[in-house]
Amino acid sequence: MMLGNLNGWHLVILLAVILLLFGATRLPALSKSMAQSMRIFKNESRADTADTPDSDPASAPPLR
Repeated sequence: MMLGNLNGWHLVILLAVILLLFGATRLPALSKSMAQSMRIFKNESRADTADTPDSDPASAPPLR
């Protein structure tokens, strides 16, 4: 995986570039919106897996 090759200096440079692109004032709002989006995605994926029937072929309706 490409991200496995990152060391400390790469992370520092990456964080500096992100800080330059977004600015220090917008980073808290950006992280809050990303966390909220991840929370919604996680809740929706849990609800989707709870709504789907089991993958047991015996419980599936027969094909026509």
